[in-house]
Amino acid sequence: MGNLIKKEAKEVRGILGRIKRRDLKGNSGQAIKNSSYAFATTLLTKIGSFAFTIILARILMPELFGLYSLALATIIMFTVFSNLGFGSAMIIFVSKSLKKGDPGKAKAYFEGLLKYRIYLILFTSFLLLALANFIAKIYYNKPIFFALLAGAIYLPIMSLQGYLGAVFQAENKFKYPMIQEIIFQLLRLTIIPLTILFLLNLPKSIIILVLILLTALCHLAGLLYLRITSSKKITFLKSSKKILTSDEKKRVKKFIIPVSLTVLSGMFFGYIDTLMLGHYVESAFIGYYGVALGLVGSIAALIGFIPGSLLPIFSRLRGESLERAFKKTRTLIILISIPTIILTVFIAKYIIMIYGAMYAPAILLLQLFSVLILTLPLSGLYNVYLTSMEKTATIAKLSIFSTLLNILLNWRFITYGLRIGMMQAVMGAVIATIISRVVYLMGIHILKKKSINK
Repeated sequence: MGNLIKKEAKEVRGILGRIKRRDLKGNSGQAIKNSSYAFATTLLTKIGSFAFTIILARILMPELFGLYSLALATIIMFTVFSNLGFGSAMIIFVSKSLKKGDPGKAKAYFEGLLKYRIYLILFTSFLLLALANFIAKIYYNKPIFFALLAGAIYLPIMSLQGYLGAVFQAENKFKYPMIQEIIFQLLRLTIIPLTILFLLNLPKSIIILVLILLTALCHLAGLLYLRITSSKKITFLKSSKKILTSDEKKRVKKFIIPVSLTVLSGMFFGYIDTLMLGHYVESAFIGYYGVALGLVGSIAALIGFIPGSLLPIFSRLRGESLERAFKKTRTLIILISIPTIILTVFIAKYIIMIYGAMYAPAILLLQLFSVLILTLPLSGLYNVYLTSMEKTATIAKLSIFSTLLNILLNWRFITYGLRIGMMQAVMGAVIATIISRVVYLMGIHILKKKSINK
């Protein structure tokens, strides 16, 4: 273990040396550049989200914060449904076309996938509007109906922003999504808290509605920045578009259908716990759960920025080069994650107290959730590896299985916990989520081994 740490320390020193010398040539140099911007973006996102969540949690208190978390989780679930696999497909096929020196083909992939993305966004927005009453008043029985209606505005803005951000990644220009994130975080941290302070005497449903609308407005500013910048900085968009052959279209469909199934199952995988808790427990307990899960998600994302930044690189590598890049990244994730888990367990009390003493029940939840600091980034890395090899059907099958397991475990553990109390039901959701994530990681590790042996 000591030799491994020394080896990785040497690698890190080498990377820092290359950054200092501005030696960023080749795939390794591009990976360093991508990772640096991706890390900066993720850091900005998580620091901004951390600060925003603390401010909002203190202003709203557990009950209102729980309602906001529930409304946002529901809207994001629909937003993910509107994305499906179009972003990943665009990154893969545009990156490969650019590697072959064919910008016209890259533009064809970009515009073709964008057209179907817009159709899906419109359908999903109308679906959210149609189901808002049932979800808010019958399933949850909580005052978030107007917030869900506002989600029909939030959803297209977020979806298009994600797609435009992905095109910068496909061309290895990670700087501009970082600037977009700065714009969003600055606006969100100033406009929303100041506005909410003047609305606290209004009904709960109106407060949550305003929160969603203001968040959508902040994202709109980021979307407009990406739209203006893409017309200037994305060079292949200025090329003459080529027509995709029938074989190329079939290849895209073959890629995107299993990815879509993966995204759909991942949507439920990521949000089923919150959605089920919304049906069974009071809003304050959703607030405790949201604080703990949000913190762990932020920490895991800071470590997991590495896989996301490597997708354009991995898609251009094969054989031993791809395997070597994968192993180095995996080792780095493990070496960072394990000490972070230990630290999180010991200082969980002090982290939660930042939100206020009223959130003390979330301390144990955070300690339990700390396992995800390792499993989430590793799962992301394996996903990127298999996606770069176009093994999307393999990921889809495992994702669907893990999602069904997650739903079953959440239902069983939440309902069992309710026999004792609402906090025990929340802990049941935590345990169900952890088990499902570990099973997924084990499964995708086995699938990667099989893909190499074939």
